[in-house]
Amino acid sequence: MKLKTLLTASAIGALLMAQANAGTLVINSNQSDPAPKATWAELISDFEAANPDIEVRLNEYDHEGYKSAIRNWLVTSPPDIVFWFAGNRMKYFVERGLFEPVSDVWSDNNMERDFSSTRASMTVDGEQYGVPATYYQWGIYYNADIFNELGLSEPQTWEEFMTVNQTLKDNDYTPITIGTKFLWTAAGWFDYLNMRTNGLDFHIDLMDGKIPYTDERVRATFENWRQLIDADVFLANHASYSWQEAQAPLLNGEAAMYLMGNFLTPSFPEGSNFDFFQFPQIDPSIGMYEDAPTDTVHIPARAKNKEDAKRFLAYVAQADVQTKLNIGLNQLPPNASAQSGDNKFLVQGLDMLSAADGTAQFYDRDTDPAMAAEGMKGFQEFMVNPDRLDAILANLERIRQRVFR
Repeated sequence: MKLKTLLTASAIGALLMAQANAGTLVINSNQSDPAPKATWAELISDFEAANPDIEVRLNEYDHEGYKSAIRNWLVTSPPDIVFWFAGNRMKYFVERGLFEPVSDVWSDNNMERDFSSTRASMTVDGEQYGVPATYYQWGIYYNADIFNELGLSEPQTWEEFMTVNQTLKDNDYTPITIGTKFLWTAAGWFDYLNMRTNGLDFHIDLMDGKIPYTDERVRATFENWRQLIDADVFLANHASYSWQEAQAPLLNGEAAMYLMGNFLTPSFPEGSNFDFFQFPQIDPSIGMYEDAPTDTVHIPARAKNKEDAKRFLAYVAQADVQTKLNIGLNQLPPNASAQSGDNKFLVQGLDMLSAADGTAQFYDRDTDPAMAAEGMKGFQEFMVNPDRLDAILANLERIRQRVFR
């Protein structure tokens, strides 16, 4: 495997992928953080060993720069394999003819059976357009030492959750840490509050532009959110912090809880006492739906070496490969025949997702990118200034009408 130097966003514009030679598989990766970088590098080496007639050329990009660069590659000179996301993020490129359908990979490898839980998120108009590599749970991670000190139990209902928040506040703890400098963290709160208030079908219809943001049911979601804002439970000045910076209050014992994906857990110091609970129920008549973002692998429609690219997708889909990959990533394998790690957070996440009434991807993966960009700005603005809700919703409705017309 030829591993190129990590490329920054500033260098991406100057680099276009060279046309692949026969037997060379060009892969562009956004897995540049140390742990996923090493895990994927090992998987690719294993693939080369199992397919000695294929040489992989791997190009790694920083995560944020990748999101912009992929739009250029796909319409100019793309690699043979790209890493991306399920749901509307994938659908956006599918509808523009930029991703290759791979339904034959699914049928040839019995993937309809092994990937039944993620099949819908990989399907557009009856065709599959990629392979799910990994997914993970979202929920509330908490400092169990603080909970034990105050005699708190994991809240299962909204009323219990509000009581826990008040008890923490009364004892000089920040109940909930969050950093909204990167706007997607606020979107996690919107997802859960909306799914707990209105259910998954409503949430997906909203993501698809079928429901106005000025709908009273959307307003009810924000009213529940405002209970937390008015109770002053969030980290002060959260708009100044990235999600990584917002970890510090949780890790040093100043804050008690963090709504986040399971990628948070490697930050927990060895020997520390952290735990996890499902986002509490708000309305007993509404099912317990979860965010379970799925990271995926795709073939660009203009790829040069689609034959070997399909062999790579089939390899990534294998149960033993998914087991090894996700143990290395500390995440969950979408293949139902694969084994998950014995990390307690993975066990809790798998149990929760297995029992879930349904799953969403995440706000910026489920809705149109232009809608997501404005929606997340509105969520952060609401958390800072909730009195502007009417103006925020009116603006989001203008954006919805423009984007989905």
